[in-house]
Amino acid sequence: MSMTLYLLAGFAILTLGAEALVRGSVALALRLGLTPLLIGLTIVAMGTSTPELAVSVKAALSENSGIALGNVVGSNIANIGLILGLAAMIRPVQVQLQMIKRDLPILVAISVLLWALVWDGGLSRLDGALLVLLLLGYIGFSYWESRQESRSEEEMELHQHGPAIAAVLVVTGIAMLVGGGMLFVEGAVQLATSLGISQVVIGLTIVAVGTSMPELVTSIVAALRGHSDIAIGNVVGSNTFNILGILGVTALVYPVSAAGFNSLDFAVMLGFALVLLPFARTGLVVGRGEGLVLVVAYLGYLGWLVSQV
Repeated sequence: MSMTLYLLAGFAILTLGAEALVRGSVALALRLGLTPLLIGLTIVAMGTSTPELAVSVKAALSENSGIALGNVVGSNIANIGLILGLAAMIRPVQVQLQMIKRDLPILVAISVLLWALVWDGGLSRLDGALLVLLLLGYIGFSYWESRQESRSEEEMELHQHGPAIAAVLVVTGIAMLVGGGMLFVEGAVQLATSLGISQVVIGLTIVAVGTSMPELVTSIVAALRGHSDIAIGNVVGSNTFNILGILGVTALVYPVSAAGFNSLDFAVMLGFALVLLPFARTGLVVGRGEGLVLVVAYLGYLGWLVSQV
């Protein structure tokens, strides 16, 4: 298959997978009496983070666990700067008060925690266990809190899919996102190589953004469909899952080294999480102008990365 077919097929599968995941997630949330925000923070976020998990665990098993740290930090920066920024530019993203009061502060706190944990040179298995326990606690508390919010019968009737069909749509959507993302990355790498772009630059840009393609397409489709809860929940949930779940599981498999890692990358990751708080608080919406600021800031960071090669 040529690089053009890889790119086109990958993008088409990503789009169809995102559509299935968004539709299935919203229907499943309402049928189970949960909020779309919770589904976005958990099922959608974990599903779209599957490529990062696969890359990180594979790196750990190959005793290259340091790759996992760069993968997570890079993806978290891209998720807010590029993905949420683009989604907001396409259609302003509405933000629930709960996101500002609970989920964003938690993301900021665990970003600081990660920086503190790697200060001694990396993540031990004990650190990994702590991160996984925090993830389980976060999911449990989010589920409990979501169950306290009642869903109206009228709201449930808006979605005709039963729980079984909704679940099939979610699983199918996740599978298509993973497969489409792999095809897209393969095509992009082939294209970049044919243009004479170095492997280092390809890794810092195309592969890093490529593993975030599921989040990108899912958030944009959700924004276009008017499901802001899914769009922002996917981004914030993915970042939370990347730190607590992916790095936690990776460190349990094999201790993660932070040797040679630039602390500026941690500062940028934390900075994007912090700036999202006032952006979201202003009118409870991330507008097009704020989305543009996020994208420009991300491109500036990407430019700095490339200049360091």
